[in-house]
Amino acid sequence: MLNADVRTALIDIIGKKRYLDRPEELACYAYDAFLEESLPDAVLFPQTTAEVAAIVRVAATHRLPVTARGAGTSVCGAPVPVHHGLVLCFSKMNRIIEVNTADRYAIVEPGVINADLQRALAPHGFFYPPDPGSINISTIGGNVALNAGGPRCLKYGVTVDYVLGMEVVLASGKVVRFGSRNVKDVTGYKLSALFCGSEGTLGLVTEIILKVVPQPEAVRTVLVTFNDLDDTARAVSSIIGSGIIPVAMELMDKMTVNAIEDAVGLGLPREAEGVLLIEVDGISEACEREMRRIVEKVRECGAVEVKEAATAQERDQLWAARRQTYGVFAKIAPDIISEDVTVPVSKVPEMIRRIREIGKQYQVAIGVLAHAGDGNMHPLIAADRSNKEEWARVLESFGAIFAAGAELGGTLSGEHGIGLAKTPYLPLVMDQDSRDFLKLIKRAVDPDNIFNPGKFV
Repeated sequence: MLNADVRTALIDIIGKKRYLDRPEELACYAYDAFLEESLPDAVLFPQTTAEVAAIVRVAATHRLPVTARGAGTSVCGAPVPVHHGLVLCFSKMNRIIEVNTADRYAIVEPGVINADLQRALAPHGFFYPPDPGSINISTIGGNVALNAGGPRCLKYGVTVDYVLGMEVVLASGKVVRFGSRNVKDVTGYKLSALFCGSEGTLGLVTEIILKVVPQPEAVRTVLVTFNDLDDTARAVSSIIGSGIIPVAMELMDKMTVNAIEDAVGLGLPREAEGVLLIEVDGISEACEREMRRIVEKVRECGAVEVKEAATAQERDQLWAARRQTYGVFAKIAPDIISEDVTVPVSKVPEMIRRIREIGKQYQVAIGVLAHAGDGNMHPLIAADRSNKEEWARVLESFGAIFAAGAELGGTLSGEHGIGLAKTPYLPLVMDQDSRDFLKLIKRAVDPDNIFNPGKFV
């Protein structure tokens, strides 16, 4: 609970209508899509950078924790205010400030929803490549904070590859700008990249300059069915190893496919042990040539059916199935964990085998979903954490999955972030000196630890 003077100071900045502190209101901002919950003392909805800076100055004076929040779609606990304090929800800072296709950039506020930016760019013949599964809900600010990826990132890269510059409020309340509107800019440290994936621990991003790219001339999408999951995984490494880089190559196992069919009924092949959704884009002739080679590769690896989307509507239906996976699994049981351990592409077949073995060892049903072309695995477990014995096995299984990924030269996260979920496992992939360096950076820019305390750093 905030004292009366602090409460008054904050309301003076933003007004009563954009200040919440009743318990029933705060409950909506106590969690994300992970499993931990913690009530903030107050939630504020700034509309300008000046308001954010003024709030931070009050927080700094009184040593109040400040946790940034977008749409709350994070699955790692990043926006959960574990030390209470203030939540700054950026949903009202949602302007697309400028779209400049001649210079290939867009300037947005952090509360802009990813899909809204895509719609704004489409009439100009451009798009913004990072496309997380939560594209219709998640905000650009949240995407920056977690360095979000998505299916298209196999070819196009993740959020950090498209952030040209940003405006940031530091822990002192000062407002600084990093980067520029130029596609090429190597002036000094690449500080905007430092803030991508920082999960709100270094500062509050209030404006973002993004690189945008022209829409491709043609897009080709196929759904490939396999009778063996090992064959599915081998096809992934075979395609990438041959030098073909599709836009996306999504892998789903039988459990995942059937969960989608039970919920949505899109006509996916229930009998398949493994499915690949593969997409290429570019010049029409190049797409045709690449798709021919991909079909050859998957048939060499045992594909039993290759079905191409004949229309844009069919392609959208296939992607709708893929993007609904998390919600579908959430219907199976009261609780769900979705992780994103990432391994080298050549290790995808071995990692899938490890995940299946771990599922058997701990007696948990693990659905395998993956951005397989870049080695980003999304094992999903739906369970009931009120069943303590079952939940203990679920947690042990994920610890084993992280250890297996590290052993294969992988890492803990390809796009979901670390947050609360994976902090205990950092020593698997980062030695003490490296972790100490993260702390050194944190202390330098946030010496009183007011920004999102209690997270990975």
